[in-house]
Amino acid sequence: MGMGLRNGFLLILSCVVTLSLSVWGRPATFLEDFRITWSDSHIRQIDGGRAIQLVLDQNSGCGFASKRQYLFGRVSMKIKLIPGDSAGTMNSDTDAVRDELDFEFLGNRTGQPYTVQTNIYAHGKGDREQRVNLWFDPAADFHTYSIMWNHHQIVFYIDEVPIRVYKNNEARNIPYPKLQPMGVYSTLWEADDWATRGGLEKIDWTKAPFLAYYKDFDIEGCPVPGPVNCATNSRNWWEGTAYQALNAMEAKRYRWVRMNHVIYDYCTDKSRYPVTPPECMSII
Repeated sequence: MGMGLRNGFLLILSCVVTLSLSVWGRPATFLEDFRITWSDSHIRQIDGGRAIQLVLDQNSGCGFASKRQYLFGRVSMKIKLIPGDSAGTMNSDTDAVRDELDFEFLGNRTGQPYTVQTNIYAHGKGDREQRVNLWFDPAADFHTYSIMWNHHQIVFYIDEVPIRVYKNNEARNIPYPKLQPMGVYSTLWEADDWATRGGLEKIDWTKAPFLAYYKDFDIEGCPVPGPVNCATNSRNWWEGTAYQALNAMEAKRYRWVRMNHVIYDYCTDKSRYPVTPPECMSII
């Protein structure tokens, strides 16, 4: 299961109120801002469309996408993951030459930690995976998953705790996604060839159907097509000084996640990268 931002047509986030800067955003019902991209029989609206249920069974998974694309801003939604034994299930997204920001929930065996994988594609280059074992049970209740994207940094948050930071280091010739608008995509599908413990844990269809829930869909950003000056307007709130770097409390929480919950980081994988990738040398 996963969520992301992606360019071209991934997190996997709206006809909404237009503000003075032509920035769109507010919690929305599903059909206001999203369309079903795959298997409409496996996506069920709840609470008047303010929440949805995604279903995975032996017949199909499912997926949805935002109706619009955006350039910079913040996307957020609350998700309640599949409870119990969800090994082999996954939420995620892909594309060709692209920019992409991914949350990927890799499934688990009962009693084992849930793992969230993030990935960043910039100018078509990805392979920047990091994995975090969650410090809570994401199937017991809803938790908020967000991505903040501005000209200075990309930050992945869970319940306002930053779990990943990717700085804009174009001055050092490091690619940074800033030219291509992204849509919001989410899918629930079978990925037992690799999703849980590298494919060692296979999906147990006797536990099907697998159900995940989404609600409080919120996108604040510059819609494309839209006013041409929106994405470059320094007065957009997400471009403000407070969002150009982590504040002291966020930095403390980020260090706590890195020290206690990161279980894989491509930056330290010498088998894949004998020379440390240059973006890994950045400080927050």
